[in-house]
Order: sequence, then C-alpha cells, then structure tokens
Amino acid sequence: MAWAQVCASCCRQLAEAVLPTATGVETEERTLLLGPASARQSPGPLIPGVPGTPNPGFSCPSNGFTSSDPLSEGYRKEGLSTGSSSTWGPGATAASWPTAVLLADLEQDARQGECALPRAVPAGLAPLKPEASRSSSPGPTSCMGASVVAEVGPRDTTSAGPEPETWLPRCHGSPETPEPRRGQPPTAPELPSVMLLNGDCPESLKREEGTAEPPRENGLDETEPGEETTGQEVIVIQDTGFSVKILAPGIEPFSLQVSPQEMVQEIHQVLMDREDTCHRTCFSLHLDGNMLDHFSELRSVEGLQEGSVLRVVEEPYTVREARIHVRHVRDLLKSLDPSDAFNGVDCNSLSFLSVFTDGDLGDSGKRKKGLEMDPIDCTPPEYILPGSRERPLCPLQPQNRDWKPLQCLKVLTMSGWNPPPGNRKMHGDLMYLFVITAEDRQVSITASTRGFYLNQSTAYHFNPKPASPRFLSHSLVELLNQISPTFKKNFAVLQKKRVQRHPFERIATPFQVYSWTAPQAEHAMDCVRAEDAYTSRLGYEEHIPGQTRDWNEELQTTRELPRKNLPERLLRERAIFKVHSDFTAAATRGAMAVIDGNVMAINPSEETKMQMFIWNNIFFSLGFDVRDHYKDFGGDVAAYVAPTNDLNGVRTYNAVDVEGLYTLGTVVVDYRGYRVTAQSIIPGILERDQEQSVIYGSIDFGKTVVSHPRYLELLERTSRPLKILRHRVLNDHDEEVELCSSVECKGIIGNDGRHYILDLLRTFPPDLNFLPVPGEGLPEECTRAGFPRAHRHKLCCLRQELVDAFVEHRYLLFMKLAALQLMQQKASKLESPTSLENGGLPSPESKPEDPPGPEAGSEEEGSNASGLAKVKELAETIASDDGTDPRSREVIRNACKAVGSISNTAFDVRFNPDIFSPGVRFPESCQEEVRDQKQLLKDAAAFLLSCQIPGLVKDCTDHVVLPMDGATLAEVMRQRGINMRYLGKVLDLVLRSPARDQLDHIYKIGIGELITRSAKHIFKTYLQGVELSGLSAAISHFLNCFLSSYPNPVAHLPADELVSKKRNRRRRNRPPGAADNTAWAVMTPQELWKNICQEAKNYFDFSLECETVDQAVETYGLQKITLLREISLKTGIQILLKEYSFDSRHKPAFTEEDVLNIFPVVKHVNPKASDAFHFFQSGQAKVQQGFLKEGCELINEALNLFNNVYGAMHVEICACLRLLARLHYIMGDYAEALSNQQKAVLMSERVMGIEHPNTIQEYMHLALYCFASSQLSTALNLLYRARYLTLLVFGEDHPEMALLDNNIGLVLHGVMECDLSLRFLENALAVSTKYHGPKSLKVALSHHLVARVYESKAEFRSALQHEKEGYTIYKTQLGEDHEKTKESSEYLKCLTQQAVALQRTMNEIYRNGSSANIPPLKFTAPSMASVLEQLNVINGILFIPLSQKDLENLKAEVARRHQLQEASKNREKAEEPMATEPEPVGAPEDVASQPPAAKDPSSPSFQG
Repeated sequence: MAWAQVCASCCRQLAEAVLPTATGVETEERTLLLGPASARQSPGPLIPGVPGTPNPGFSCPSNGFTSSDPLSEGYRKEGLSTGSSSTWGPGATAASWPTAVLLADLEQDARQGECALPRAVPAGLAPLKPEASRSSSPGPTSCMGASVVAEVGPRDTTSAGPEPETWLPRCHGSPETPEPRRGQPPTAPELPSVMLLNGDCPESLKREEGTAEPPRENGLDETEPGEETTGQEVIVIQDTGFSVKILAPGIEPFSLQVSPQEMVQEIHQVLMDREDTCHRTCFSLHLDGNMLDHFSELRSVEGLQEGSVLRVVEEPYTVREARIHVRHVRDLLKSLDPSDAFNGVDCNSLSFLSVFTDGDLGDSGKRKKGLEMDPIDCTPPEYILPGSRERPLCPLQPQNRDWKPLQCLKVLTMSGWNPPPGNRKMHGDLMYLFVITAEDRQVSITASTRGFYLNQSTAYHFNPKPASPRFLSHSLVELLNQISPTFKKNFAVLQKKRVQRHPFERIATPFQVYSWTAPQAEHAMDCVRAEDAYTSRLGYEEHIPGQTRDWNEELQTTRELPRKNLPERLLRERAIFKVHSDFTAAATRGAMAVIDGNVMAINPSEETKMQMFIWNNIFFSLGFDVRDHYKDFGGDVAAYVAPTNDLNGVRTYNAVDVEGLYTLGTVVVDYRGYRVTAQSIIPGILERDQEQSVIYGSIDFGKTVVSHPRYLELLERTSRPLKILRHRVLNDHDEEVELCSSVECKGIIGNDGRHYILDLLRTFPPDLNFLPVPGEGLPEECTRAGFPRAHRHKLCCLRQELVDAFVEHRYLLFMKLAALQLMQQKASKLESPTSLENGGLPSPESKPEDPPGPEAGSEEEGSNASGLAKVKELAETIASDDGTDPRSREVIRNACKAVGSISNTAFDVRFNPDIFSPGVRFPESCQEEVRDQKQLLKDAAAFLLSCQIPGLVKDCTDHVVLPMDGATLAEVMRQRGINMRYLGKVLDLVLRSPARDQLDHIYKIGIGELITRSAKHIFKTYLQGVELSGLSAAISHFLNCFLSSYPNPVAHLPADELVSKKRNRRRRNRPPGAADNTAWAVMTPQELWKNICQEAKNYFDFSLECETVDQAVETYGLQKITLLREISLKTGIQILLKEYSFDSRHKPAFTEEDVLNIFPVVKHVNPKASDAFHFFQSGQAKVQQGFLKEGCELINEALNLFNNVYGAMHVEICACLRLLARLHYIMGDYAEALSNQQKAVLMSERVMGIEHPNTIQEYMHLALYCFASSQLSTALNLLYRARYLTLLVFGEDHPEMALLDNNIGLVLHGVMECDLSLRFLENALAVSTKYHGPKSLKVALSHHLVARVYESKAEFRSALQHEKEGYTIYKTQLGEDHEKTKESSEYLKCLTQQAVALQRTMNEIYRNGSSANIPPLKFTAPSMASVLEQLNVINGILFIPLSQKDLENLKAEVARRHQLQEASKNREKAEEPMATEPEPVGAPEDVASQPPAAKDPSSPSFQG
C-alpha cells in the first residue's frame, strides 16, 4: 500500500547503524536507493518532498495531481513488492540481526547477491499490499463529523434553503503534535514497535537522505496555496462540540451534540431526519423565547452553550412550505424504494452490501466474540464454482428484503381543485391534496396556513368546508395517522427501517451513477414526480428566490473566493465542488431535453444539425460541423471530438488555477447517438458578434490572429506547468503576433470584466503518429510501427500525462549528459547550484539512455533502479558547480541543446501547440525555433512508441497493474499518456511479447475493448436515424445483431401497437438529424460484424479474425455477458435483469421489452480538495516512517477535510477509508477496520458501480476483516460475491482470481470443507502457474496451501507431492539455506512421519482384523489463528514484533539520518562510472508469498 512504501534498501540503510554491515554487500548495491517502481507508479499518491523537510507532505506539483487507478498502480502483487531490487548481501546471517528481520524481496537472482535474509525470528514486518487510490488524492470518509451526524447520518441539505456554504470541518482525532513547520529542525521521531516496509522508497525518504536538490522550476516546486498549512492553522478549526437539549411538541426532550461552526439550519436537517421528528418541516428553533436565524452559525448565537434548551416552534405554512412538506412526506414514504436508483435520478445509486452481511457489521465486533463455529452452510451456488461455464445475470442485483415496499397509502396526489379560488385563499387555503388510504377510503385534504385538515370535496364536487373528524394537524403525517390505522402502523415500521439503514445507502452521490441493468418494476403513482416532469423544475429546486441560477456567475465567483488560509481554502474548494456537481446535473438534464426535442432552438429556422439552444442559463450545441468550421480538420468527425479535447483543456487550466483567468463551465453529454456540449454563458456574448468579442487568438484557425498584453501575462503563468511555449505567428497581413497558447484558444472579456478563455481543444501538442505531414519524416521507431497513419480527423493531441513523462525523461537525460561531461572535466567543486528549470523527478518511464535510440524502452527496462539513484548524484555533481567556470557553462549549453531545451542555461522543455497546425504560419526569424520544435514533437511521438507502450506491457507482465475490464485498462493506458487510438498497437506488442501467456488477460480485455469501442462507433450513427418511438426496437435489434447467435433477427418496426387514422404530416420539432427512416431495421449480424472488423482496422489498425459473435467468442476466449456489460456502459443502454439465452439459434436473445432505458454518458471536470490531499500525504509519510498512530490521526484529519469539501460520498473518500481500515487492522483494532471498510465498500458501490473492479477489491478486503472478527459465513458470502462479480466482469482466467480463490480455499479449509476448499485452491494454483510461471514463489505458496488441505484429509501422498513441488521451487529460487526452504523441508518430514504412521495403522488392521489395537489418528482442523496468518500472508500483510532494543537503535538511527548532510556522502559513488547498469532481474516476487511453516503463530504484540 502506498503508505507502507519504505523500501527494503532504506530500511537496510536505517539498520546499518543498528547492526554490523553484512559482508559481501558491494558498495554499488548499497547505493541503489530506489526500486524500479518510482514516483509515478508508486501505488498511492506521489509524495513530492522538498530538500531536507521532515514533512514532505505539503508540496504538490501545481499542475494537478497524478491520477492513479485502484487497479492499475501496483495494486497488489500478492505481497508487498511493486518490483524493487533488494539490497541484502548473501552474507547477512541470522547472527547479525538481534531480534528483528527487515523484509526484502526474495525472488531475486542469487548470483547478484540479492537473496533475502535467512530467518532470524518468527514473523516479519508489516509490508502492505501496494494499493492505490483511484485518483491520486485518496480521501477519507465521513467519520461523520460531530456526533450529531453519527446519530442521524450526514446532512443532506437538498431539501430546503440554500446550501450552507460556510461550516468548517469538525475535526476530532486531531494529531496530538502539530506537524513541524517547514524548515524547523526535526526532532528524533518516535518509532512504534511495528515497522512497515514495502518495496518502494517514497520520494520523501529519498529527499530526507539530505541530498541537495537543485532548485526546480516549472511548477514543480512553486509554492502551492496549501504549503504553509501548519499545526497552528489546523487548530483554528478544531472548536470542540457541545450538546444542547431539544424540546419538540409531542415527544420526550432529547439532547443533541452540535459543533460551533454548524448553522442553525443543520439542526433543522437533523430533526427532519430523526425517526421521531422526521414528519416536521415547517418549524423554527427558539432559545429563551428568541427565534434563531436559519443561516447563522451556532457560535454567533448569544447565550447558546452546553446544556442550552432549544424549543421547536411550529410556524405557519406558505405555499412554498406546504409544497416542501408534501415533498418531504413523499420522500419518507419512498425512502426504501430503489426505483430512483434504477432510473438514475436525484443522484441515487444502488448498493447491495447489506444483502450479504445482513446489515450486521457495525456492532458485530463486540457481539460475536465467541468463535462462530456453529455449522455454517458454505456451499456456494453452482455458477460460482471453479470451472462453471454458466454466467447468470440475475445475481448481479439480488432481491433486497427491504424493497418489498410497505404500502402506507394507495395514492397521494395534488387535487384537480388547485389552486384555491380567491375567497378560499383569504381563508388561508394554500392547496388541496387527494388521498386514497390503504383501506380504500378516498379523502380530500386542505393544506392551510395553520396545517392540514379534511375537507368535504369529492372528485366532482368542490366543498372546501372541513369534514369530520374536524382534526387540524400541523403535520400531514399526524393527520393521516388519525384517519388510517394501516398508515399509522406501516409508516412507523418504515421509519424504523429507514433509520436502521447505513447512512451511506441513502446519501446522494455528487454525480449521477447509472445502472446498466434493472429488474422489472411496476410503475406507481407519484404526485411529486409528475409535478416535476410537467412544471418548470427551475423554480422550485434551485432554492434561489425568483430566478434561475446564473451558472456562469456562480462558477466564476466561487473561483474568486479568498484562499489565504486553510479555512478559506476549504470554503472555496467546497463551493467550487458543489457548484460543479450542480452544474453537471443541470447540464445533463438540459442536454437530454434538447435531444428529446423538448427545448426550443434559438435559431429555429436553420436545419436541425445547426441548431443551438439555451435552457436554464446554459448554452447547448451539437457535435456537428456547423458552417464548415472544421472542414480542414475532418468535418463532423472533428466536430465530434473537439468538445472532449476542449473539456481536457478546461480541466488542465482549472487545475493550474491562475488567478484572473477564467474558463467556462463545460460538460460533454453523449445521449441517443448525439454529442451535446453544455457551457455556461459569458455575460454579453450573445449580444455581440464573435469578431468584436475575440481580443486574443483566432476565430478562423489562424488566418486572422490577434493578441492582448493582459492575456499574454495571464497565460504566461500557465505556460510553465503546462509546458507551453510562448511563440510568434503571422496573421493575414503578415504581421507578427505573439501568443502563449494555440491559435484556436480565444480570449474574450465578458461584460463582467473577467478574462475568459475558450476553445481549448489544442492545449496540448499534436500527435504526429496520426498526422501525416507531407515532407516530414518521422523517427525510425515510428516508421517501423507503420506510422504516420492518417486518422479520421486532424485534432489528435498528445495527452498531458505523456507530455509530463516525456519532459521528465528528458530531464533525466539532461542530468546524465551534463554530469558525465562535468565528471570528465573534474571541474572545481564549489557549493552552489545551477538553476534547473522545469525538471520533474524522473518518472518510472524515464529510461536513462543516450539520445533516445530506437530500442531504448525495451532494452533498458531494468536500469531504472540505478537510473533514479544516479539522478541524485548527478544533481549533486551539477549542484557542486557554481557555473562560473566557462567550461561548465559550455557543458550545460551542450546538454540543453541535446535535449531540446528552449533555454541555454537551464533545462526547460516546452512545446509550441501550433506546430503542424494547418493554416498557421510562422515568421522567418523563428524558423530555427520551429525546426527544433518539430524535432521535439517527433521525439515525443517516438517516445510514446518506444518507452510508454513497452513500459505498459512490461508493467502488465510483472502484474504491477492489473486491469480487469475495459475501463480499468483505459485508465492504465491514460496514466501513461497512451491514447485509446493506440490500443491496436498495444495488442500487437502483447502478441509479440515473449511472455505472451502471462499477458493473456490483457489481450482478452484489449480485444473486448476494441470490439465494443468499434461497435459503439457504429451504434452512434445507427441511433441517429431512429425516431423516439422506435428506440427500444432499434436498440434490441442492434444487440441481437451484435451478441445473439440467432442467424437472422428481424426488427419490429414501431407501427405495431397503434394504427393512426391518417399519416401525420412531417413532425415539426424533430430531434437533430432524424429522418423518418427505418434504415436501421435492415441491419444483419453479418453486416454489423463486417463493419466492426472494418472499424477495428481503420481506427485501431488491428485485424480481427472473426465474422460472427460466436467466432469472436471462440477465437479470443471472450464472454458474451462481458461484451454486453461493456457496450451497455459505453452507450448508456439499460437492459432488463433476466437470463438471456445468447446462444440460442432458434430465437433472438433480446426483445424490445428487454431495453428499459437509455442514459446519457457524461464527461465533466472533477474539482479536487488540495489541502485534504496534503494532509493525506503527510499521513502516508508518517505511516511510511513507521508512526502508525500519528499517520492514522493525520489521515483521520484528511478524512474530515475531504468530507468538508466533497460531502460524504466521493471516490477519494473511498480510498481514504480503505487505508484507515487497513491501518486499524494492522494495529489490531478489527472492529474499527470493519466499520471503515464497510463504508469503503458501500461508497465504492454507490460512486463507482456495483460491479466495478474497485468494488470487487473492497469486497475482498472486507472479507478478510470479517474473518479476523470471526464472522466466517459473512466472510465467505463476501468472497463468493467478489468471485461472482469477477466472473461477470472478466471471467475465470485472471491473475486476480488466484488471490480470490486462495482466500476462499483458506476460509473453507478453516471450516473443514476440504473437498470444496481443494476445488478453489487447485484452481488458484493453475492460474498462478499460468500467470507467474511454474517456478514463481507464488506458485510455491499455492502448492503449500494445497498440501495443507490434503494433510487435513489424510491424503498424505498428494500432500507430499505438492509440498515437494513447493520445496523444489524454494530450493532453486532461494537456495538450501533459506528459511523458507528449511520450513518446507521440515513440513515434508512431518508429512512423511504422518504418512508412515497411517501406513502402520493400516497394516495393523490388515494383520489383526477387527481386534487391532489402533491408536487414534489425529485429524485436526487448522486453528483459526493459523488460517488468519495464511490469509494475511497471501493478502500481503506480515507482522514483525520488534524488541525494545531494536526500537532504541532504530530511533537513534532515524535521528542520525535526519542530521546527515550530503557532505558525508560516499565519495566512491561519485567516481563510479555511469555506464554500468545492472541487467534486469527476474520478475520480483513478493516477500509475502512464502508459506510460514505449520506452526502455531503467536499473535504479534503491538506496543506504542
């Protein structure tokens, strides 16, 4: 896990003080400070440090966060290593280690002296699975604020009143010691008794070694707003909570914990959520007779203190309040109904965890103390067993007991008598409701200012007089309780159930998540839904009196909020996040309305493709080439991709966050085959012509170009982090114009005086591999791969991740060249650094090489360890030269020239985004610069092919990244800067790879992704020709052609249901581009698959060898259910949850009734919580140094801050929770681990999807913690669920399946279900052998686990056979003397003795018949402790108890390290020639994958 990345070598260095240096470790080995997985792959967020700071967590590259995917980043080689080279010499003997063993990787080349330690004491440290957050800023979840929230669940402030944007985080669990300020001398830190190790040295430690790093520019060390965050600031927001007493009418007084930063309104929310007060909405709170203002903070209320009494006073209703009340009652009645989640409305989404845990995890840690050994039913359903071919769909959404809704009322709806006539208004009538109770009584209800009462109206007769019983109730619920006994009973039960549900099952997610399957649901009457659909929702929902929201003003104002200190930044980030998620929701709704034809165009007379729309202050345009704007770039195809490129540009500029520069709110929505771009509107833009408005950039792709000094100044600030070169171009009058962006980027000053930039579609440089330019040749590695290839459009850009990786790669090269020359000169060494701009830390992809050669990537894969270590030396060598020596200046100049730096005195690589732009001309004076820039672009294109793609394939081979479906594969590619159009190239390389078998899963996922993406391209144009009435028929026909084995499906034309009297004339308001055509109906499977193969060839340059779906499945080993899931997620289709017979040749698989819905696919900006992220990093750094407790506190702190910015639900909070759970587990607090992990699972289901690979991971972690808490049946249920989801998402043949099956097998062995256990363990053995090679340590561990089960079954021959296999692997990999080999040999002896004893007994029986005197055979079930120990091992968790003496030594050593200056660096290191680089070592295996012998483990003791 990212937080345990202290690499073995660092620990060895720590330990050098404690222990005598092992003989036989050569100096060279000692200097390897980093394993190959360096900063960028490091499984959690990057932790850039600053020279000499003890707390490196507060600096972060200002150009945004590196994103990492939960699966991609070294997510779990089953133990700790993300691939690092171990640095233990063979001479380290047990004697040299008093009582602690530091773990290093085991599976290394023994010849290189890189074998691991012999065993000294039982156990080992706690290396954790490298595990990554989904986006590198992981986030904690709601430890649920103050205890108020703990009681009632997080506040959902959507029901009334504006979002209170001002409460600050309620922090509890603050660190006892504030973080040291930057630059403050660190005191020797306290070490806890468990040290954590991982095969990755974090940046922080690297820096703490004390190397002086040359000052960096280019945004890599510019002070972030977050940098001054110190302990003092944190204390500001740690006001302690207090409790108040609440007096509400009709119930007992109760006390409530509140925090001073809360608003009065939040107490309202709490009361509206509590079971006994939930039916009240219209009330105020009074303190000593004075009414409290809704929006004041509690600390500003005079006299409010511990023990104050707040009285709930019922207020008179208004029409608005009455509507809110009815809505709230309807929400309470629907609170357990999942239909909103299936329909994808109001940010509801599904969660099924409670079905598998019976919702009993919370208190279970305390309740089920006794080992749960009552017989439990462990038999999984048939389809989960290894080898099953069946892949059912229904178990994906198991039936939840709570969903059988309790009927409280039959109908609750607005009456047709609304609105009240004038005379009744003057009696206080606000509106009328019509209710049919469960007993079938029909009543009419008046909502008046004083409350609700029955009136005498009927359906046809209006009589507003009160009916008997004349009962006036302030709450509608109280009135209904009076008139309907069934309502009273069921409503009470419903509220009990509602309150018992985990809050995370109920809170809205920040962005809508759609489900691709849904059960058949009956459609119930719902007044609120009906009202929302047919009245303008703008009025009610947005809570802003009398107007629709001015999105642009909100988006820009939140950016202008102050950001000087932590509270201000939190408030700003929270406001930005809130407005963005609201804007995304509104834009999505608007885009759907536009495509469905429900919005009037602003240019209605033009043809449909050209129309533009304004709705709710958002501007909508369609992805078609209007007025031949993109004629030279690929027409409609270019117009379709431009919005996503533009969105990426908006993302980037937002992340740089320059004050004074504004971007538009942008959301891209794909719906029903159309692409809609939604943008906020620049004030005044609609009144003027574009020509008048644009004062910077060009509106015609570079013919006329203008510039503006203020824009140049603002954009100059973004040029360094974005690596954009300031350059000059010629306009149509041949005048030079200076720009600091691409020419398409337009600058417009709005009527509000703000400087906006828009059309950011070419923020990044063009990708020359897909842009053939006459007369320009590409480097050899590109031509060899068949580039350049003409793409469909000319807007192909490199990704930002690629630009960053390329610049880091060049920086490493620069350092090497400069240092080599300096060393040769042996220049005088004076202590003053040269300036180095723009250098990033070399990334994992940075392969040191002399100017990039063709095979650079593939040949030097193994050299990273030395490459990264060298950069430090090089930095020193250069730093020690003060630049006064002309020779050394010459050296720097040469190095700059060689790497393409734009400056002669420092490293600074930037790109000119206008190079190769059709229509852009450059002045004569710049020709040399243009030539250099062209070369740089060619090098970048070559770098992608020679380094990034081979690097990706190597990571997949080593299982550093483990994608499981198309989305996770795409994420892994994008992190390395590889666009999806290179997918064909990636697959070609996989096919040619020597380790082709170990990449089988990648090949399958890649082929599936290629097929579904090609099908999506076809589907998009197919759908555009379909009328709304034929949508379900068309989609089901397409799915039949795509997936069904039925040879000739026939489409049902939509004229089936009704026959119209006369053909209606052409409809006026048709959706864009729709003709009344039925061309879609003639598609056949043969034609579709031919088109898919053609599309794969044209777009991805990959030849598919299949003409039908069955051939594809056969040839590539795909699953139809997986293809169905992928195509549904990509296109937004929702299908009925039922079993589909894809393979039937007699009837098509899908009918039109099976297509339930089509959802939008939405792309938007994701604003980040930067301060929370810094806290998180500090917490990680602490944990890496071994301070679990302090780390835990910091991460809890981060959790509060994340909650504060994002609310309770967010991907990053999910990652943070998982981390906390892991920490608590290691510290032995199982109950806390369970509770945090349960939240992580719920959140992952809700935010990422119920079958997302990340959710599968979370289920597995939760199962482990359940087992540790003795909840065996729950653990098994969770593991079975994870296995089912994996089968559905990918299939059985995945490296992850080996881990899952080992887990299941171990748990089953624990309950002595040996035969079942063997089925899973033997499958795990087969999968491990395939993906890790038969000689890997993982396979040895697998053999050992199988042997243990055979031993329990008393089948000693099989047990011996497997243990011998394991022993042979250990012997060849680790040598005779290694502790693992010895353990294995001991176990073999023990098995042999048991086998002999058994044989004796059998002989005795044969000889003496029934009178034989038989000693009883001992078949014992393995102890739970030993099963748990094995589970920890395979999941990568090891505990090593350290003695007090080691602790003292380690503490002293840490303190000594802190004070070391680089003066005391090894001199030999500097002289060591650069060229020697170790050859690549074999795929590193985990330390964790070795079977501890069958011994009784004592549980590790934790002190401190």
